[in-house]
Amino acid sequence: VIVLTPITLATQTPTRGAPPCAAPEHRQFDFWIGEWTVTDSAATRTFGESRIAREDGGCLVLERWVSAGSGANVSTGHSVNAYDRTTRQWGQDWVGNDGTVLHLRGALVDGKMVLEGSGPGPSGGVQPQRITWTPQPDGRVRQLWEMSTDDGKTWTVAFDGWYGRVKP
Repeated sequence: VIVLTPITLATQTPTRGAPPCAAPEHRQFDFWIGEWTVTDSAATRTFGESRIAREDGGCLVLERWVSAGSGANVSTGHSVNAYDRTTRQWGQDWVGNDGTVLHLRGALVDGKMVLEGSGPGPSGGVQPQRITWTPQPDGRVRQLWEMSTDDGKTWTVAFDGWYGRVKP
C-alpha cells in the first residue's frame, strides 16, 4: 500500500486572502498593456500591431504580435511575461512563427523594463540579446532590441519600435 501525503511549500504558497499576484512588482510592466500600432519613432513606417493583456488572475502579461504586410510576409509571435517572486525578476519567453525563441530575464530599472538573455544571431549561432521598454511622456512605449557580438561589451540595434495606442 502506497500512502501519498500532500506537501506544501511555504515559499510558494500565497498569503491567505491575498491574490497570488497582488504585489506591486506584478504591476511593473502594466505600462505596456494595451492595443498598439508599432512604428518607427516618427510614425512614418508601420512595423505591425501588438495586443498586450493581463491574463491568469493578473499573474501573466501576454503579448500577441502581428507584423505589417500580407500573405507569407506576415510574421506573428507571442510573448509570455511574468514576475517571478522567487527570483525577484521579470521573465519573457517569446516564440515567433519563424521559429525564433527568446528567453529573457531582468527587472524594472529607472522606470524602464530591461530584460536580457540569449537568442539567435542574424548569421546563426547564439548572441546576447537585450530588450528595453521605456514609457514615453506622450503615452507611447519605446521597445529597443539590441544584440551584442562581443559578449555585451557593445550593443547594436536590432529593432527600434515605438508603440502608439490604437484609438477606439
